[in-house]
Amino acid sequence: MHFASSLAAAPSIHDQPRSDCPIHTALDLLGDRWSLLVIRDMMFAGKRHFREFLQSEEGISSNILADRLATLVASGILTKAEDPTHKQKAVYSLTDRGIGLLPVLTALSAWSQQQFAHTRRPEAVALVEGGAATQKKMAAALRRQHLP
Repeated sequence: MHFASSLAAAPSIHDQPRSDCPIHTALDLLGDRWSLLVIRDMMFAGKRHFREFLQSEEGISSNILADRLATLVASGILTKAEDPTHKQKAVYSLTDRGIGLLPVLTALSAWSQQQFAHTRRPEAVALVEGGAATQKKMAAALRRQHLP
């Protein structure tokens, strides 16, 4: 599917929402595991290209990845641009809206670490234990990497 047609078909929170509930709105955009895992990979693993996302340990399929990326771009969470190093590649970047999800991912990580000991990876523990100061530093670094 051509990117422009997939973008037009991507769901938008502005298309007659079923509810004004903020949790419903967030789940409409991010309620599947793949969207949050793409954002996780961008924030914590520095992934920016389609093929890099395909290499994640969870094994997302290419058609689902293409759909989630188009939805995240249409929703203003990511941007897509030509890669200056390779004209046939696209590079994805987080927007301010996307970077604003850092506390959400941190909270999910904190909950999971508390409930499931096997998820206490050193980098995840450091992010949670570092608190607001660590999140602020990370958000600033993400802005430098992703925003023009």
